[in-house]
Amino acid sequence: MGDEDEIGAGPSGISEEDDDPARRREIRSKYRDLINSVQQNRDDMLNPANNKLTDVLEEANRLFANVKQAREAALDAQLLVLATDLGKEKASQLHAEGSAFDPSAFAEHLLSFMGLNRLEDDDDPNGNLNGYLPQDAWQKLAKRSQCCFRTAPSFHYMLGSFLAEPPPPRQRVERQRKAASKEAKRIMPTQLKKMEESHQEATEKEVERILGCLQGYFADDPEDPISYYEFVIDPNSFSRTVENIFHTSFLIRDGLARIYLDKDGLPCIAQVEEGEMEPGGATTRHQCVISISQKSWREMIEAFEIKQALIPAPKNVSQES
Repeated sequence: MGDEDEIGAGPSGISEEDDDPARRREIRSKYRDLINSVQQNRDDMLNPANNKLTDVLEEANRLFANVKQAREAALDAQLLVLATDLGKEKASQLHAEGSAFDPSAFAEHLLSFMGLNRLEDDDDPNGNLNGYLPQDAWQKLAKRSQCCFRTAPSFHYMLGSFLAEPPPPRQRVERQRKAASKEAKRIMPTQLKKMEESHQEATEKEVERILGCLQGYFADDPEDPISYYEFVIDPNSFSRTVENIFHTSFLIRDGLARIYLDKDGLPCIAQVEEGEMEPGGATTRHQCVISISQKSWREMIEAFEIKQALIPAPKNVSQES
């Protein structure tokens, strides 16, 4: 590669300093020296004990800062290709050396870690030293290696010998069900029927009692609306409040009472007169779900200033504290 083709080189738009033939010739000369150095010292650069390849790349970076035209850039690319090939080969050698495994050296290190006691007097002809391991040698190795295994140990059952055949399946014997006696057949439905009738009768009586309370309040002052929450809330018992809401819902379902919103948007309850109900109770109704917790129960007691329950507790039920 000669330098006599410098005459007339340099495209338009390049400054005179960048197009200086002497400076460009010097840069190309240094690039050629680096390329020759890499090719001649290939074995030394592949040696992992030195950093000659790194030094060559650093020198190439310094030269590239002054590269302005294509010829110098082509030499830089040629040097980079050579350095890349060397780096790839050097990396493969390092990987090969790192993956080498010497079983004898590993066994020697393992025995030393487990605390092998050497017996210098009992040398065998091969020059190896004999010895014995302490009692906790394998426990020590297990504790050291357990951090490398996160899986749980497998569980195996031993049923007799290893080659034993599974036992033959047992024949399933169907047990005959004992026929219920006629007395049991006769008593059980009667008990369930009596229990159901007793619960239904108690609910009907409680609904009638709450209806009587509502009618009594309206008889005293028919023009004064009754707040729904003041009517059903018992300030002394949360469970009684839930029961009052449950039993009052039957009054609404059967058309004996109605709930409406006052001017403040709060629910009020009122009895339904006989003339207000359509024949057969076919009136337009809307369903709603009321949820209450002990926290909201206490908050409503404070908000409405409820001091006494409008629905008194049954005589056979004691008030909760």
